[in-house]
Amino acid sequence: MKERAMQEINKTSSTDDRLDARAWKIIGVVILAPFMTQLDSTVVNVSLSTIKDDLHSTISAAQWIISGYLLTLALMLPLNAWLVDRFGAKRLYIYCFSSFTFASFLCGAAHTMHALIGARILQGVAGGILVPMTQFMMARVAGKQMARVMGYAGAPILLAPLLGPPLAGAILKHAGWPWLFYINLPVGFLAVVLAAIIIPHDETMLKRRAFDMPGFLMLSPGLSCLLYGFEQASHHEGASFLILGILLLGSFLWRARRAKEKALIDIELFKIRTFFVATATQFLSNGIMYCGQFLVPLYLISGVGLSPSDAGWVLSAMGIGMLCTFPLMGELTDKFGCRSVASAGVFINLVGTVPFLWMSYNGYSAPLAIAGLFLRGVGQGATGIPTIAAAYASVPKSKLSFATTSLNIVQRLGGPILTTALAVVVSFSVSSDAVSSSHSFQMPFLALIIFQLLILGTTMLLPKRIIHHDSG
Repeated sequence: MKERAMQEINKTSSTDDRLDARAWKIIGVVILAPFMTQLDSTVVNVSLSTIKDDLHSTISAAQWIISGYLLTLALMLPLNAWLVDRFGAKRLYIYCFSSFTFASFLCGAAHTMHALIGARILQGVAGGILVPMTQFMMARVAGKQMARVMGYAGAPILLAPLLGPPLAGAILKHAGWPWLFYINLPVGFLAVVLAAIIIPHDETMLKRRAFDMPGFLMLSPGLSCLLYGFEQASHHEGASFLILGILLLGSFLWRARRAKEKALIDIELFKIRTFFVATATQFLSNGIMYCGQFLVPLYLISGVGLSPSDAGWVLSAMGIGMLCTFPLMGELTDKFGCRSVASAGVFINLVGTVPFLWMSYNGYSAPLAIAGLFLRGVGQGATGIPTIAAAYASVPKSKLSFATTSLNIVQRLGGPILTTALAVVVSFSVSSDAVSSSHSFQMPFLALIIFQLLILGTTMLLPKRIIHHDSG
């Protein structure tokens, strides 16, 4: 029975340069999850002030609409591999998408800030499983074409943050903020129906392994405390959460090393050299992306004096750069190899950052800023896809759910850790200069370039070509 289920899934992929048409249908269904979660996060972030005013709340309380969601995401990430083994990918995907859609309805129906935060936490429970599930299900059917698949699938996902701000503006102008959440309902209904029809059954592949409760009680709260602690560290708070998070994660790693495959996460995967290097690269790549999202808008608005609207138009150049790059990634990775493409991506990203360092000395130039952001987008897109493809290729198919969980956890840690480090540099820089002066940003942009030199080192350790582990 298990072999039959594997054959049903494997026949969607191909050993040559083409994927089965059914594989593309599955991929088309599963990318609806990250598209909807990205769109949801973008419109909420843009509309936070409006929601706060309408519910007569404070900004500190309203911030938990975002923070509660993100911390719950971190809590649920470690459960991904166990839940896939226990319930099956198809059933889990349908349950989580249905839950996310229902939570979206509850968000729109909320009449108090507490009710809205509670509904957002429920969204986070579903979203924390949905996002890594997308990578897992794509890796399972894509096989050797993972870089190509991620390139084509990533392009529509990138549209979500580009569509979010104008969509939020139109909704807030012509309807109330609840419709920011109600727009998820038709997408969710469509995705659940398509998933039920198209995604292959995998119940016969279930593994009845015991749930690692002690590991969960260490890892999930540890991740949440660490992420919250790093987020608060930029405000010189949260030290106790940071220390608790480090202690809990350290305890989990000590226990997981002894438990091996019985642990919630199989840390033996990190003994695979390619997987370790690829996850380290993803840690730095995700961190650099978040550092740029933090530093560049701050420079444009506080250092240069642009309005938020004008800064938004300039920042869109990075998204356009990523959109132009993603569809080419499969062909380029096949032709030039994983190491060359990822290293070139980091170098292009670095080249796109240098103009901002130059402008912090010599004054702002809109064409130079747009060109730099476009290059940063091109470089970011060229770094991530071949690296993730190399990570998945290095593990057997039976370990894909573990690999997905581990990779997503490491990715999520990169953002707050590197951003907090950069925030410390920004705080030190502006303490001796006026915040409105572009000269305050010389050291922060130099620090960002140093981060990029670090990731250039890790990409050079990637294999020249993606070598697939065909067993399992």
